[in-house]
Amino acid sequence: MTEDFEFERSEGNVSIIPLGGLGEFGLNMMVYETENDIIVIDTGFMLPNADMPGVDLILPDIHYLVERQEKIRGILLTHGHEDHIGALFYVLRQLDVPVYGTQLTLAIASGRLREYNVLSKAQLNTIAPGDTVELGDFSAEFLHVTHSIPDTVAIALRTPVGVIVHTGDFKFDMTPVDGKLSDIQTLARLGTEGVLLLVSDSTNAERPGQTPSERSIYGTVDTIFQKAEQKLFLCTFSSSLHRIQQFIDLAGIHRRLVAVTGRSLLNNIRTATELGYLNVNPDYLIDARDASMFKPHELVILSTGSQGEPRSALSLMALDNHPFLKMEQGDTVVISARIIPGNEKAIGNVVNHLLRRGAKIYHERNADVHVSGHGSSEDLKLMLNLLQPKFFMPMHGEYQNLMRHAELAESVGIASDNIKVAEDGELILLTPETCEVFGREGRSGRVFVDGKPEFELEDIVLRDRIQLSEDGIVVPIVVLHSDTGEGEQESAANSQEESRQQLEGESTENDAQISIHLTQSQGKVKKQIEIISRGFVYMDKSEELIEEAKEITRSVIESLSDEQKEEIEAVQDEIRAALRRFFSKQMQRTPLIFPVVMRV
Repeated sequence: MTEDFEFERSEGNVSIIPLGGLGEFGLNMMVYETENDIIVIDTGFMLPNADMPGVDLILPDIHYLVERQEKIRGILLTHGHEDHIGALFYVLRQLDVPVYGTQLTLAIASGRLREYNVLSKAQLNTIAPGDTVELGDFSAEFLHVTHSIPDTVAIALRTPVGVIVHTGDFKFDMTPVDGKLSDIQTLARLGTEGVLLLVSDSTNAERPGQTPSERSIYGTVDTIFQKAEQKLFLCTFSSSLHRIQQFIDLAGIHRRLVAVTGRSLLNNIRTATELGYLNVNPDYLIDARDASMFKPHELVILSTGSQGEPRSALSLMALDNHPFLKMEQGDTVVISARIIPGNEKAIGNVVNHLLRRGAKIYHERNADVHVSGHGSSEDLKLMLNLLQPKFFMPMHGEYQNLMRHAELAESVGIASDNIKVAEDGELILLTPETCEVFGREGRSGRVFVDGKPEFELEDIVLRDRIQLSEDGIVVPIVVLHSDTGEGEQESAANSQEESRQQLEGESTENDAQISIHLTQSQGKVKKQIEIISRGFVYMDKSEELIEEAKEITRSVIESLSDEQKEEIEAVQDEIRAALRRFFSKQMQRTPLIFPVVMRV
């Protein structure tokens, strides 16, 4: 990779900038740019890991696009999963650009846009597989591919330098639930005509063989239906509509009524049914609030919560906190979804609670109840062979997935020098003869959302939260006054006590609290100091450390000149620096130190 670069965009090149999805799962967003125009493919979000306290959503940083919005000709969506459309509301709040997607994809996206009051300003344009849209220097042709959700497309971009194929998520399912095969004929035609660059899904690059058909789980789930003697809970992603169709079909065959719980699942089933993507007999649907009116063996409950989300329907039932559904001894639970890396503990906790309630649990590790919507190594090699690209760049996945996909490309005959592995924020410059990865172009990264999306969380705040969770906090409170009269002494003490109570709240035996009263000769400065700690040390076992902290605080205050004492920030800095050095040396820990200095 070249770190320093200079170039001018011209008719002789196209630049590609991944704003998300290369080096991680989720956050998928790719920018294609010529001298005159920009198009964006997908605008996904990512859910936070357990080590991101207080973060609700992770969105791509789109400063690069905001600075060039007059060049953007459109946003193209490959399908309706949240890791590809979940950030659309955030993007459209800042960019007034048209959006193109299939009917189902736009219908699902509209729900979130409506939720965030963006739908009224959105320019949504429905396309169908086989359509071509002209967007300035780009011509986008949409090709149907099979995935775990209907209406998924790959996109062939005709550009001034050649054809780029962006696969989106895909696998080659030869017996899809809806009967719609991947458009292999068009893929082969594009390969014959000549593809300059293939940008392809790497999610399952490390899995050998071919990903089984979505229908492959049908027999296993059918057997579970036959064995279930009481309520049967089926839990999957709310957008896995092909799987939901199979569950509904089996419920009809086994003459069980279907109750649905979970807002996103309800919305997606309603939308897909209205558009004809789900075939649901309304006679078999009941309101989940009425489930208690029926016998257990008559019921199937479709539920959200396959990743152990704390407020999901399945998690609430596992803890017996659901308002109207109850998990009971002898019930059966099927978790039909991939365990996303990082969610193992949350899912394990839910499973443990379900087992305590006497439920029998099936999941991907003990039964064939899940199949991936992403192609494995043989699917990926088939895509490479169909398109025969001159250059290849893997996308979607962690770095190890990208590297494995690069190895697969080399194994089918792509020259190693023509395989480019890039990461988020890097610039890939494509010409008819070259494809090179350069250093980072402009600003890219992640936006952390705390609560409402308008409340973006700065990196430094997240770092502080992580440090608080690891090392705790120390708050020295210092009151400075220059009169030794009793009235002002009482005022200082009262001010200090009030500050201490505000910072401290309810005291606990784990708190380290020290009061230091330093009185110099009559007429000189009197100083009162208190240190409050949270999550740092256990007071009863840290007396020596606390005594040393007293002495250091005493020394800092006594060493300050009268001029320094007049500058509150200077006093805070001196205290902070001294205590940070002390705690780091003594304990190899660096708590956050927030001195509070008041003058009375």
